[in-house]
Amino acid sequence: MSRWVYALMLSCLPLAAGAHDRPAQKSQPAAQQPQVQEPPEEDANLKPQVYAFNPVQAKKELDVGDEYYKKHSYKAAAGRYLEATRWNPNFAEAWLKLGEAQDKRRYNKDAKEAYTKYLQLQPDAKDAARIRKRIAELR
Repeated sequence: MSRWVYALMLSCLPLAAGAHDRPAQKSQPAAQQPQVQEPPEEDANLKPQVYAFNPVQAKKELDVGDEYYKKHSYKAAAGRYLEATRWNPNFAEAWLKLGEAQDKRRYNKDAKEAYTKYLQLQPDAKDAARIRKRIAELR
């Protein structure tokens, strides 16, 4: 046999011999303490996003939404515009673009809500008349 096998066998002998030399211990019941169970480890992606005012992140979401809109991926664009409005609820441009994306998807109720919020934030906008007309058409 190789030297490694002998070394392994010799290293295991004291452990096995020591186990038999000890007197048997009586198991005593542990003190009845309530055990606090840790919550299971969760995936960080499953936690709900906590939004705080962050105009830089809102602008990034808007820019990514614009790229999706150019590619005619209106669902993805609407999702990004919605994220932008969550990071900055007073971001009028994001509300307008969200309304346009939802309008393209034919989600009339959501488009109307986004357009209405845009007009609340920008009542004197250049395109306010066009948006009011579009809201009337969506009803």
